[in-house]
Amino acid sequence: MHTTPFMNGLALSGTICVTEGEPVALCVHDALAALPDAALELFGDPGEDFFASRLWFATLIAHGLPAGCVPRFAVCSAGGVPFALLPLAGRADGTGLGALTGPYSCAYRPFFVPGFPAVEAGALIGRLLRGPAPVRLDSLEAEAPSLEPFIAGLRSAGLAVLRFDHFGNWHESVAGRSFTDYLAARPGALRATIRRKARRAGTEQGFSLVTGGAALADGIAAYEAVYARSWKEPEPFPAFQPALMRAAAEAGLLRLGVLRLGEQVAAVQFWIVSGGRAMLLKLAHDEALAQASPGTVLTALMIEHLLREERIAELDFGRGDDPYKRLWAAGRRQRIGLVLADPRSVRGIAEIGHSFVGAGRRRLMAVLGRGRRS
Repeated sequence: MHTTPFMNGLALSGTICVTEGEPVALCVHDALAALPDAALELFGDPGEDFFASRLWFATLIAHGLPAGCVPRFAVCSAGGVPFALLPLAGRADGTGLGALTGPYSCAYRPFFVPGFPAVEAGALIGRLLRGPAPVRLDSLEAEAPSLEPFIAGLRSAGLAVLRFDHFGNWHESVAGRSFTDYLAARPGALRATIRRKARRAGTEQGFSLVTGGAALADGIAAYEAVYARSWKEPEPFPAFQPALMRAAAEAGLLRLGVLRLGEQVAAVQFWIVSGGRAMLLKLAHDEALAQASPGTVLTALMIEHLLREERIAELDFGRGDDPYKRLWAAGRRQRIGLVLADPRSVRGIAEIGHSFVGAGRRRLMAVLGRGRRS
């Protein structure tokens, strides 16, 4: 088993903590391929939880990390059997340590064997992460039942755990609902736009859905062409989205929508369907055709397909609070982050002080805001 000394002030040997009875060990691996089979089994099935899958992390590592950033996988084992896994990333020199996430991550969490106390894994991993530099874990699902025990374990290892709000995630339960029911719950202005613009659907618009196969290359080319003509900034990792679409298609999870106005591709968007949930990851439309509202029409066509043909249980609009999302979804979840600071280090103390000052400023602004409204 290949392990690597780790990082953040702690040189790691095979075992760093022994409990009464069987030894409990923490090892750090520098590649997915280096993980033992039992550790790989802790990842989720991509068809059930895409962002918890080995497929997602493999694509992120290959195409979505900054230059010089390398993966690190912390594995906790009891009696030689892995019971917890935390995907991390940092620079090869051991600095910049944090969650194995990127600008496309919509969810992140530690992985545990069901029933094993997450607090013990947190205590082991917390000892690993102590050191001069704070560690950032982001994109965390605040509602995950294992998160609070894991945080308790981190604190028991002597770390200060500082929370922050990372991004919003808009979603709506649609189990058992028809597209007509769903559309009736949308704002009137949105419904009017869909009705008015969809009248052109017969001859001027062509909707196609790509899931893989021979059509995939043309679908990806259409996506990249429209994205280049859209209002959006260039991608920080241009190869990532095409690679993700190919990986999702191979797993049978890709839903890539393409809308044409005559011969012109006007709008594109791609979703991933996993565990009864359809998640919108990226969308774009040709800015020169904005008056035809091709993005709105394509979103309606995609949701109609997802409800009518695939009978999904939830719509998920991914990462961020873009204004259009609240038109299509009624619920909002908060994804959070944690900064893990060692109070025995100068940088740790500075991070803790900065956090308290920031929290005090936010409380003051909230009070002043209430006063102005009164």
